[in-house]
Amino acid sequence: MNALALNAAAADAANMQIRPVSAAIGAEVIGVDLSQPLSDADFKRIEAAWYEGLILLFRGQQLDEAQQVAFCQRFGTLAGVLNKHTGGGKHPSVMYISNIRENGQLIGALPDGEMYFHSDQCYVEQPAMATMLYAMEIPKAGGDTLFANMYKAYDTLPADLKTRLAGLTAENVYDYDAAGTTRGSKIKEGVKHFAHPVFRTHPGTGRKALYANRLMTDHIVGMPLEESNDILNFLFDHAEKSEFVYTHQWTVGDLILWDNRCSLHARSDFDASERRKLRRITVLGEKPY
Repeated sequence: MNALALNAAAADAANMQIRPVSAAIGAEVIGVDLSQPLSDADFKRIEAAWYEGLILLFRGQQLDEAQQVAFCQRFGTLAGVLNKHTGGGKHPSVMYISNIRENGQLIGALPDGEMYFHSDQCYVEQPAMATMLYAMEIPKAGGDTLFANMYKAYDTLPADLKTRLAGLTAENVYDYDAAGTTRGSKIKEGVKHFAHPVFRTHPGTGRKALYANRLMTDHIVGMPLEESNDILNFLFDHAEKSEFVYTHQWTVGDLILWDNRCSLHARSDFDASERRKLRRITVLGEKPY
């Protein structure tokens, strides 16, 4: 980096501010240009804010693919794209989320519609610990991302339910078509799935979080199906209470980093005729415990 860039980066660091975006979850980092390298001290401050806030918002960024990859790599080993999607990036960990079509073909994945609350890659042995999403084109309305605080969801569960579910696991399944409609049915051949603790411990903070979600959690292992469904429906409704949720209305240049180990996210519907394009990268996590 030349002297001019170094001075610019130093000025950004000196101007860095961190403030909450809601009472439920999240913090905004102000005064940082992520296209420039961060010092170790500044990165540690950002990482600490992430552990505290669960999601971090950076507005007004201008990032190419390589710059976003470089920042995301500071948090750990990047995860590959697990499923076959259109719209991959030059880097194997980059995926574009978009409904835009060129020559009749989608340029990205997960194009349209609402998505239930979920945690990324919870259906594999080592789910993504972090996801970073950067807004490039945004519709006039809708397509918001909702984030829910799973520390608060766990902390406010009834004590007897915590005792009942302590040490139990739930099967998480990658099958969007069947999500929420055929829960507890036989998992189709070839569909990715993995059982993880209903309550998981965050390795960075030591705190427990609820780790079950409406989109992918299918059943509690070893429990009668009717009882499992009743408990899961209660957990889903509880996790999605408004007091745990922040809704982000995207603006071009927004970048959000979220912690999949202690938060859930969902997407609101939007007009499919309007263009939407975001760039996504995930960071490989550990096996939940």
